[in-house]
Amino acid sequence: MLEQNVHHCLARADLASATVQGFCDPQFRPLLDAFIANFEQDMELGASLAIEWHGRTVVDVWGGVADLESGRAWGQDTVGVVFSNTKAATALCAHMLADAGELDIDQPVARYWPEFAAQGKGDVTVRMLLDHTAGLPALREMLPDGAAFDWAEMTRRLAAEAPWWKPGTSVGYHGLTFGWLVGEVVRRVSGQSLGSFFAAQVAQPLGMDFWIGLPQSEEPRVATIVPAKPAAAPRNAFEQAISHEPQSISALYFRNTGGWRPSGFNSRRGHAAEIGAAGGITNARALARMYSPLAMGGERDGVRLLSEQTLLRATQVSSATNEDMCLLVPTRFAAGFMRSMDNRARGMDSAVFGRDAFGHVGAGGSLGFASPRHRVGFGYTMNHMGPGVLLNSRADRLLAALDEVLTAADFSA
Repeated sequence: MLEQNVHHCLARADLASATVQGFCDPQFRPLLDAFIANFEQDMELGASLAIEWHGRTVVDVWGGVADLESGRAWGQDTVGVVFSNTKAATALCAHMLADAGELDIDQPVARYWPEFAAQGKGDVTVRMLLDHTAGLPALREMLPDGAAFDWAEMTRRLAAEAPWWKPGTSVGYHGLTFGWLVGEVVRRVSGQSLGSFFAAQVAQPLGMDFWIGLPQSEEPRVATIVPAKPAAAPRNAFEQAISHEPQSISALYFRNTGGWRPSGFNSRRGHAAEIGAAGGITNARALARMYSPLAMGGERDGVRLLSEQTLLRATQVSSATNEDMCLLVPTRFAAGFMRSMDNRARGMDSAVFGRDAFGHVGAGGSLGFASPRHRVGFGYTMNHMGPGVLLNSRADRLLAALDEVLTAADFSA
């Protein structure tokens, strides 16, 4: 199958033109069509899409505008904040340490981080941090501006915090705290900061343009995030809570961010900080590359990230609930990865990316995942955040196209 070069110009009312470039294997043409449709029919400003299939790149396209104010185009090397897609990268670091015999995720966190035992948290395991059952989805005391960019301050506060529920008994998305909690375990065990460990053990061996803590030299390549337009009225239980219940877990998670929201993710200090839950900076190409070996038993082109046994332990469903204590929708998690969450029959936000698949969504609608059944690594990133707490119409359109292609491939096999 020959790769097909792509160069497609789009006319839009709010953009003089947007160009989609890259390449696409002809068998995967529906993905390219769906990517273009996101610009023509939806809210896309700038984005990238990549798919690796059986260890080779079959889609690598990008287009649109990286920065509206300057009109800078989204180029081949553009990167952007991918929000909670970072959690999978952080979790991968922990599982690599477990694979090396240096960390046991079913042991108490305090074994590696003694201060964490405060406030009755002595029995909280590393797995509970990874699967959002530890009871620390938000901090009660309001954070000063800039706290999110101070690793020592955030880990000190979390070690001293009391859990919101008895750890292990409920599920509540640890939207920002996940990164400091799991990342501090990685730091204590490895002796390296989270970003340094990820760079040395994952990004560099795989040739990935993926950063947890961006160097100043890479700053000109970063796309500017455009937040979602506020709704006139709450669209779901989560938005209701953050609007009308200021002391709720949902509201404190969303608003008590120490400077990360509303604009920290577009700041130099936000890019430089190691925000292990939400501050990773990359593009679709690197997301697909990270998930590709995980879709093939843990190894790609001689680079092994995890043994098959550790990979299985890491990606099995570890926690599930009919109402997440933070997101207020049904959720399913493995140890650091999301599993497909199909809440459509209930009229709730969903993330439907394959029954066998594991990965993560990012705020606003980005997505990365591995499908072992199809040996697919998938990545989609964008700079215009959409509505909802999980995926929106743009990723759904891409996933429908992928399902079409993979169904046809299975039928012809």
